[in-house]
This record gives sequence, structure tokens and C-alpha cells, in this order.
Amino acid sequence: MRLSTKARMNRLFTHGGCLDVAIDHGVCNEPSFMVGLEDMPAVMNTLIDARPDAIQCAYGQADLLQSRPEKDKPALVMRIDMGNPYNDQRHRVMWSMLQNADEPIIGALEMDAAAVVVNLFMLPDEPELFRQCVENISRVRAACHKYGMPLMIEPLVMLPNDVRGGYQVDGNAEKIVTLTRLASEMGADIIKADPTENPEDFHRVVEAARVPVLVRGGGKEDLKTVLMKSAALMAQGARGMVYGRNIYQHDNPKAVVSALMAMIHQGASGEEAWDIYNRG
Repeated sequence: MRLSTKARMNRLFTHGGCLDVAIDHGVCNEPSFMVGLEDMPAVMNTLIDARPDAIQCAYGQADLLQSRPEKDKPALVMRIDMGNPYNDQRHRVMWSMLQNADEPIIGALEMDAAAVVVNLFMLPDEPELFRQCVENISRVRAACHKYGMPLMIEPLVMLPNDVRGGYQVDGNAEKIVTLTRLASEMGADIIKADPTENPEDFHRVVEAARVPVLVRGGGKEDLKTVLMKSAALMAQGARGMVYGRNIYQHDNPKAVVSALMAMIHQGASGEEAWDIYNRG
């Protein structure tokens, strides 16, 4: 790993783990994802004050983080692709594209990001969408190597749209492990992976990755359930989480961040994290 890549990785993985709070949902063009993100300056201020390891957003919102003067503010993870698989209705043409096709990580370099993130969609009967993702990652990987930028790949195995709508996560361990392995083969420095249906299978995802694995949060759930699942996944070798709606849609995001940070950096159990949340 190049020194510049390692330096950026160190900004994310303080004390070995990372909580990355995702607020990049605007690129999905899905109204239901915007609940809690209407006032982005206020959201960003709340999250900066909560002190996660990183905040994940797209270029157009990154200034809200990087214009802040604090030395100890969260690191920036920049989303550099966008697509239409998250909408409730299936589209005639499914697509995923880089936000800057000519220079895919130039915005991340401009904004001093610690990493960039791109999707690897595996949707039923959508081979062209999958091909586009592979092409995107190939181009981004070359740019990341050139400039020493860590690459986070997000392998997403989804159920058919007619099962639950909006292409919900398929928790099948075999599928997640296989797609994670592909992300590793393509040169991921970090993998953002969906949880397996049985948390005790998640060690297989970690083994396939051979790089730090952060758990993807998905839709909002009961917080105690989220904390218990997170503890189980950490026990299987996850290095942290990339959670969005389970943080920013809660009444007290700072308390949620405190609970998750204790789990990641101090080894708190699910019950201990729940107590920390309630004290917050």
C-alpha cells in the first residue's frame, strides 16, 4: 500500500475501527431517503459534533464538512457514483454511472477525502447494470492507485423488486460472500458489505474480503435491534459500520453515534451500547 493511501486509511481507522455515517442518500433520487436530510447544514453540524470517525457524502455537500476549521473533525468519505436501483418502481433501463466520467476522483482530491466509495450492484436479471459497475470500478481503481486514494467498494446483492419493492437486500450468505470476493479481486481497500441473514455467517464475508469490512446499515430499524446485530457482526470480524438512516433519522443522533463508537473502539457489547445510548 502506498504511503499516501495508508495515511488516508489512518484517518478513517482510528484505533483500528471506523464508524462512517452515510448522508449521501441524495444521489439515489428517492424521496423516502430524504426524511431527516432536508436541512443538510444542520445535519452536518449535528454529526460533526457527534464525532464519528467519518461522514460519507457526495461532492455537492462535502463543503459543509471540509469548510469546518476543527482539526479533529470526522474524515470525509466521498460517494462518486449514482444510479437508479433504489427507487420503489423498477425502471425500464437500470443504470449506474460515475459522477465525473473523465476524472472520477478529482472532486475527492479537491475536497481532501480520506476515501471514495462506489457501488457494485448485483440485481436479478440486470447484467448490463452489473457490467456498468465493473467498468466504473475499473476506472476508479486506476485513478485511486495513481493518486493514493483508498477505494471502498459496496457490493450489493438485492432481491427482485417485486418481492418487497425498492430492491431490498438479499441476506443470502453465499451471494454476499461471492460478490465480496469479486470486490476484493478488483482491488478494494475497504469493503462495505451487507449483513448476512445469520450474523454468525459474517466471518465468511470478512475472510473473503482480506481488507477491512464495514457493515452496511440499510433501512431504519428498532435501535436496540440494530445495536444487538451490530455487536454480533463485530464479533465475526467486522471493523465497523457505515450507517445512515439508523443514525440521522433518530431523535438523538449523537447518542446513537456514542453507542456505536463505544462498540467499535472500546469493545462494548450490544447491551452496554444500549445503556450508553439511553444515557445520552
